[in-house]
Amino acid sequence: MRGRSLFQKMAAAPHIVWAVMFIVAPMLFVIYFAFTDESGNFSFSNISSLSRYSNVFILSIAFALIATVVCLIIGYPLAYFMAKARPKMQKILMVLIMLPMWCNLLIRTYALMALLDNGGLLNTLLENLGLDKLYIVGSDFGVILGMVYDFLPYMVLPIFTTMTKLDQRYIEAAADLGCNPIKTMIKVIMPLTVSGVISGVTMVFVPSISTFYISQKLGAGKIDLIGDTIERLFKNTSTYGVGAAISLVMMILILISVWIMNKFSDNEGGIVI
Repeated sequence: MRGRSLFQKMAAAPHIVWAVMFIVAPMLFVIYFAFTDESGNFSFSNISSLSRYSNVFILSIAFALIATVVCLIIGYPLAYFMAKARPKMQKILMVLIMLPMWCNLLIRTYALMALLDNGGLLNTLLENLGLDKLYIVGSDFGVILGMVYDFLPYMVLPIFTTMTKLDQRYIEAAADLGCNPIKTMIKVIMPLTVSGVISGVTMVFVPSISTFYISQKLGAGKIDLIGDTIERLFKNTSTYGVGAAISLVMMILILISVWIMNKFSDNEGGIVI
């Protein structure tokens, strides 16, 4: 038992070192700079200055919530269709869902820009058809569309995993008791897949609220979200502490989201941190 225990400790050592160097240490640095001034003295000035960025927080949360709701509206029926499809069709749909994720997020965003830009493929086609252009890049809609496009798989996969594990006897029992498909969906399937929904909502909301590249490119620099603000503040040494304070708030929001996911999800929810 001692040898096994020692082996387990040795096996866990690389993970612990990695976590300390790249998770714990950066978080401690963020906390340190958030509560110190330029001279390194303890101060709440960075925290108190967060009120100036209240509009940025509100806009970022609003965009993240809208993107999450849209992903849920699209992702839940898609996950249900995938769960009901034949195994061969499930594999095809899974590949189609995962295929964009094989590319880097930067490449996907640039590709979306090429499609939606004022001189892009979509507007060129509309122009050739004699229709008005759609000015999507540089708008709120463009940023939210980019979030939905990039993070939709994170909503579909946990819900799909939960649906594939549903006990079909519950659905058969509901049908025997006179439930039509709509009632079965509302009263049986949806309550049993709540854990997958919560996992999906968290996995979409967290990256949506912290993104900055999508808003920079699809927002054409006109839309300032939390991620953009943090990046700009970190580039200036005089505002480094304020950037750390905003990052600290982001860390707290993310930890709360993960706590909610773990509390209301179960092991059948697909992905639980």
